[in-house]
Amino acid sequence: MRFSTILAAAATTGPIVASAAGQLGFSLGNKKSDGTCKESSDYKADFAALSKETSASVVRIYAASDCDVASLILPAAKAANFKVVLGIWPDTDESFKADKAAVVEFAPKYKEQVYGITVGSESLYRGNFTGAELSSKIEDVRSAVGKGFKVGTADSWNKYADGTADAVVESGAADILLCNAFSYWQGQVLANATGSFYDDMYQAFGRIQEKAGGTDKVELWVGETGWPTAGDRYQNAQPGLKAADTYFSQAVCGMLDWGFNVFFFEAFDEEWKPPSVGEDGSVADETSWGAMTADRKAKYNLKC
Repeated sequence: MRFSTILAAAATTGPIVASAAGQLGFSLGNKKSDGTCKESSDYKADFAALSKETSASVVRIYAASDCDVASLILPAAKAANFKVVLGIWPDTDESFKADKAAVVEFAPKYKEQVYGITVGSESLYRGNFTGAELSSKIEDVRSAVGKGFKVGTADSWNKYADGTADAVVESGAADILLCNAFSYWQGQVLANATGSFYDDMYQAFGRIQEKAGGTDKVELWVGETGWPTAGDRYQNAQPGLKAADTYFSQAVCGMLDWGFNVFFFEAFDEEWKPPSVGEDGSVADETSWGAMTADRKAKYNLKC
């Protein structure tokens, strides 16, 4: 879909409403370049770099117990005046139990630093749960952590748009929903990337608001989006520094300007990551998705 068509859709879609300006956040890994776990000093350095180079004051993590991240990142976030979306990985009983325990222990101690809690990251996309099953997990966490926290999930935009997540939305279990969309992983040329991303979000957000029964029933974020600065071509999508810069300034800043909240994937390169396999079976590098290098140097302008 052309960018002009997206703008026309925005003017006529009706249900999709955003505030005057969106919030920018970043996905944040919990490992160093060599794959070992980060320490408290690493998170302090992460927040210092994000404060210097971006307008962000919120990050999201994926598994609260892995590498003791909840216990380490929340004190660092408090010192840096950041907030954190804590993640719980529900896909195995072991990870669900461990992450829930970490959230229950540390979230109440740092309540002002906890922006929200996500139960699952693309669990519906991977087919690990039905919408009803995931809703039950969300309610379980809400009951365990107590009042005063926004609880929800993160999933691929198409799982919201195609109705897979309807049970999560209609149940009222979620206070906050994160929708992930990557034009790169859809094999888009850069010229179509922003329009494709916007179209994905309008489909996902529109369906959520329709099923929720209003625009103010659930808080919506872009949960992940980004473009790699190096690595492998994926279909028609070509990685590169200039391409990533363009995508950030057009797609991400454009969404923020429209008043929508965006988590950019990701804050820093993660050199330890193994290659990933795309939907078409091709192998793609995942070490160069950071807005900054592994040693926390900005690759391009990160202020909209």
